[in-house]
Amino acid sequence: MSKGGGMERRRIWGWWFFDWASQPFSTLLMTFIFPVYYAEIARQHYTAQGMTPEAAGAAAQSLWGYGLGICGIIIAVLAPVLGAIADNTGRRLIWVWIFSAFYMAGSWSLWFLMPDQPHLHLAVLSFGIGLIGMEFATIFTNALLPGLAPHDDIGRVSGSGFAFGYLGGVISLAVVLLFLAENAQTGRTMLGIAPVLGLDPALREGTRAVGPFTALWYLAFMIPFALWVPETPGPRRKLQLGTAMTELWRLLASLRWRRSLAAWLASSMFSRDALNALYAFGGVYAGTVLGWPVFLAGVFGVVSAVSAAVISWIGGRADRRWGPKPVIIICTLVLIGVCILITGMSRQQIMGLPLPEGSHLPDALFFLCGALIGGAGGALQSASRTMMVRHTTPERATEAFGLYALSGKATAFLAPLLIATVTDVTGNQRLGISPLIVMFILALVLLIWVKAKGEAAQ
Repeated sequence: MSKGGGMERRRIWGWWFFDWASQPFSTLLMTFIFPVYYAEIARQHYTAQGMTPEAAGAAAQSLWGYGLGICGIIIAVLAPVLGAIADNTGRRLIWVWIFSAFYMAGSWSLWFLMPDQPHLHLAVLSFGIGLIGMEFATIFTNALLPGLAPHDDIGRVSGSGFAFGYLGGVISLAVVLLFLAENAQTGRTMLGIAPVLGLDPALREGTRAVGPFTALWYLAFMIPFALWVPETPGPRRKLQLGTAMTELWRLLASLRWRRSLAAWLASSMFSRDALNALYAFGGVYAGTVLGWPVFLAGVFGVVSAVSAAVISWIGGRADRRWGPKPVIIICTLVLIGVCILITGMSRQQIMGLPLPEGSHLPDALFFLCGALIGGAGGALQSASRTMMVRHTTPERATEAFGLYALSGKATAFLAPLLIATVTDVTGNQRLGISPLIVMFILALVLLIWVKAKGEAAQ
């Protein structure tokens, strides 16, 4: 192998390590461990204030939804602006490190959600800081993708990156379940031991440690990224905010004539918003509707993350052979079916059909939903990243991915707020998920105007 080839392969591996380092935020904090703990503690808190169990679960979900909605607004406003500034100055990595600090600070602060007298608003704020850090760091690392491999190989690189990240998520989840997260009743982890490092199960320190663990994991595994991924080649310029904003406005104005890009941004806006809501509310749903404890949600997470790793890898190969659009369509159809099933399922019935008391069918079906959400969601995100590369150039990639982030976040407040509002109005968490069905259908319809090969096909 040539020296240049070895350096390029090492650069790709370094880029993949960002997915490995950052995935635990989604796996542990957004989906499977912390949201279930939050839902458990919040429900107990609201019940102690005199609410019924169902009303307490709805109140917990509403607070979570409003917090995510506010984060979505912040990300939507700043993402394209920061992308334009980064492209204008020729510097991207500095932004990765700035928002990495947000990621770690927000994650670490989740330690302070105590089981007694919980500061629920502080927990939502801390989670939001970490989420903003992860989202913005991802924008700038995604912008490096066009320069990593030949055009026809981008799909494979993107899919393998997601698969590698999900593998990291599985391993981090296994570590937490085996050594940290305690069962609330027994005080023991899935390994049958007390939480390591002398953590007190009575104070839920094992479960609360998932925040600091996520921050330390990120710090450790960003080292290969720091060593192997250099700054994007090109001239360095002083920040000229006016120039950056002018170029951003020119890009936005050009959407009138770039029908494929405009349709793609609108489609991805709805699909990624709905998918992120599925991730964010899955743990809360499991903890409140099905009454799952944290450790069972963790097992569910392993199933979902393994499915995501495998199907993301397969999806990357399918993307390379047939292109990203067919992958996106199939994954969206699967996610519509999952939402319909979740909306029609409870402990007492499945799609209107009553169940005998104590039936485990809802648990089995939700495990299936987890595998489908993980697999279809991972492949959808990977193929979406490839589709965006087909609509940009390496020189303007950060701006384009900032716009892509805007499309994913312009309505990021919409899904959480719709879920929160419908849950509030109906007092029913299952019905609160129903707006996601409409959002996925809208995403599917908009794909009609998206060129399979991007704007090169126009």
